[in-house]
Amino acid sequence: MHLELAPNKRYYSIGEIAKAFNVNASLIRFWDKEFDILKPKKNAKGNRMFTPEDVKNLQLIYHLVKERGFTLDGAKTHLKENQKKTLDKFEIISKLETIKAQLNTIKNQL
Repeated sequence: MHLELAPNKRYYSIGEIAKAFNVNASLIRFWDKEFDILKPKKNAKGNRMFTPEDVKNLQLIYHLVKERGFTLDGAKTHLKENQKKTLDKFEIISKLETIKAQLNTIKNQL
């Protein structure tokens, strides 16, 4: 999964997050309520504003629930018990996917 978010932003709106993950904003709101790991700030209007750290955690939740088929309870347990190990594996997979995409771009240019 390759997210298309503006780099170096301090906060992302729920709309930007939903679009990047190609899911409804309601799913992001639901995950925010379900997972303690997410801690978005709220602006004066009460809108959630997600930090880059929240985005990383959302990527991890998305990976566990949508790509690996974990139940919500299973994902919560997995995050609590294996957070560091899971995050390390996820970051490695993410970097490898980026490298693969770059290699495919180079291949297609030849």
